[in-house]
Amino acid sequence: MFSLTAPSEDEIRRFMSKQHDSDFSYPNIRATATVVPTGYNVDHNRVQLGTGEGTWRRAVEAIRGWQMFNIPWVRLYWPTAPIEIGTDVAVLVQHLGFFSLNACRIVYVVDEDGPIARYGFAYGTLAEHAERGEERFTVEWNRSEDKVWYAILAFSRPRKTLAKLGYPVSRMLQKRFAEASKAAMLKATSSK
Repeated sequence: MFSLTAPSEDEIRRFMSKQHDSDFSYPNIRATATVVPTGYNVDHNRVQLGTGEGTWRRAVEAIRGWQMFNIPWVRLYWPTAPIEIGTDVAVLVQHLGFFSLNACRIVYVVDEDGPIARYGFAYGTLAEHAERGEERFTVEWNRSEDKVWYAILAFSRPRKTLAKLGYPVSRMLQKRFAEASKAAMLKATSSK
């Protein structure tokens, strides 16, 4: 949904209630867990958050609290949503003088312990999203190296006409989001 003004919370609730029974807008559900399909733009971004168990615990809590969306020009509705399969969220993006509201659903959760611990999730686009595809947000603690990483893996392509017409801008915004998301996670996990 594109608009010149930011939608109210009531408008966002109505928008999301219409998405409840919506199917995913792409066929390759869970592909960020296996093999990313051809025919999509693929973006893989990663940043080291720090070292040690303290950083790891803060990183997991940051994912649970959707801190990777703590970006001035992006709003997540609702940041208290549980990280569970089937959770629907709306992402409101302000760019170039207008707003786009996009619907996503969590398709899987990663929660692995072992020599390399991982936590995170992937969500996929629903019918009311400007793009089609999937995005995975994970943190990883390699215990043998004692390094904690944040990674985003996404595959997407334009779906809505405006996204197709503004393809170069769309790609620029995706890259800008990845950089801002990494910065948000660095801030969220820094020792206080």
